[in-house]
Amino acid sequence: MESDWRSELEAWLAPFVAALRNKTRGRMCPAYIAGLIGPGDRKSVQPMAARDGEVSYDRLHHFIGSGIWDEAPLETALLAEADSQVGGEDAWLIIDDTTLPKKGSHSVGVAPQYASALGKNANCQTLVSLTLASREVPVMVGLRLFLPESWTSDLARLDRAGVPDGHHAYRTKPEIALAEIDRVRSAGVRFGCVLADAGYGLSGHFRQGLSERGLTWAVGIPFKQKVYPADVTMIFPVAGRGRPRKNAIPDITSVSAQTMLEAAPWRKVSWRRGTKGRLSARFAAIRVRVADGPPQRIHDMGAQHLPGEEVWLIGEHRSTGERKYYLSNLPGETPIKQLAGAIKARWICEQAHQQLKEELGLDHFEGRSWKGLHRHALLSMIAFAFLQFLRLKQAKGGKKRPRTATAAEPSQNQASHH
Repeated sequence: MESDWRSELEAWLAPFVAALRNKTRGRMCPAYIAGLIGPGDRKSVQPMAARDGEVSYDRLHHFIGSGIWDEAPLETALLAEADSQVGGEDAWLIIDDTTLPKKGSHSVGVAPQYASALGKNANCQTLVSLTLASREVPVMVGLRLFLPESWTSDLARLDRAGVPDGHHAYRTKPEIALAEIDRVRSAGVRFGCVLADAGYGLSGHFRQGLSERGLTWAVGIPFKQKVYPADVTMIFPVAGRGRPRKNAIPDITSVSAQTMLEAAPWRKVSWRRGTKGRLSARFAAIRVRVADGPPQRIHDMGAQHLPGEEVWLIGEHRSTGERKYYLSNLPGETPIKQLAGAIKARWICEQAHQQLKEELGLDHFEGRSWKGLHRHALLSMIAFAFLQFLRLKQAKGGKKRPRTATAAEPSQNQASHH
C-alpha cells in the first residue's frame, strides 16, 4: 500500500535529511524522491508537485534548480548506503555511460553525439555512470555529465548553464570515470573489481590509471587493440654499421587482439543462469603484454607502443557469430570461468539505467543547468537505492532472492519489468 512505502521511505531517508541541515530542504528532498518513486508517467517538477498536493511547484523547482545547498553530504550518504547494501570484496564497480535524448541546444552538455541506448548519433546529454553491484543487485552511486568540446570551448555557454569553473576544461569520459572512482574510494566504498566496456577499455590512460591505483579490472577492448606475447623480450639490435641501438626494442612486433587469439584454444563456458537457462559462449584466454607503453620507432614501422603490463587477453565467440575482446589484470592463475564471470557481470548496470529512466524519470528533467541536472540525477539514484533496500529487505524476509534489478512496488508502471 502507498502509505506503507511512504512511511518506510521517510524513515529510510533520515540520514539524507539530516545531511541537508535545513528544515525546508528537509521537506523538499523527501517530496522530490517520493515523486520520482510514486505513480505517474511524468517525473518532472510540475507534475510531481501537482500529484504531491502539499509542496508547491515554485518551492520544488527552486530546491532542485537554483537553491543554494551542497550536494556532497547527500552523495556521501548515498555511498554509505550503497556500501551497506552491496559493498564488499565480491562487489563490482561498473563504469559505463547513459544518454538522455534532448531537443534544442541550450540544456547543459547537449550535443550531437553517440547515444548508446539508440545505437546511433543523436542530440543528447551523456552521463558517465558508476554502479556498485553484488549478487546481481545494482546500486547506482555516480552520474557525472560529459561536456563535449563544443561546450568546453565556449565560455559564455558554460556560464549560461552554470557549469562550475572546475569543470570548464575538457575531460574525456575515462578521465571523468577515474575522478569518480577516486571519489567513491575516498568514501570507503568496498569493491573487488572495476568493470567497463570498450568505450573505456580502449583508453590506455584509463587502464593504467586503474592499475596505478592498485585496482583489479576487466574491460572491453576493440578487436584491433595491439598486444605482445607475454614472453616478449627487449633487445638492443645492432644498427647498420655495427653500432648498438641506444634504446631497447621488442624482439617481436605487436599484433591485434583478434590475431593473437586466432590460434588459441577455445572452450564453452557458462557464467550464470538466465530466464531461458544457462548463459554460455565460447571463450579463449591467454596472457599477453599490452602495447600501451611509451611509443618508440621500431625498424621501418614508425612509432610503435612498447610492451606494457602483463594481463589476460580474453576472447568471446557468441552464438550470434559476434566476437568480443577483453583485457583483465586478474591474477595469472584465474580460471577461465571466473574471467568470463567477471566480464559478463557488467550487464547489470544496463538494467539499472533502464529502471532509472523508465520508472524513476532520470530522463524527464526539463531544466537546463548543470546544478539542476546533477541534483535530479543524484535524487534519482537515492530513489533507486531505496527500491533496492526494499528488495533486499523482502529477500531477507524468507522469499527467494529475485534475479533481476527491478525492486520497486510503489510505481504502477513497474509491473511490466519484473
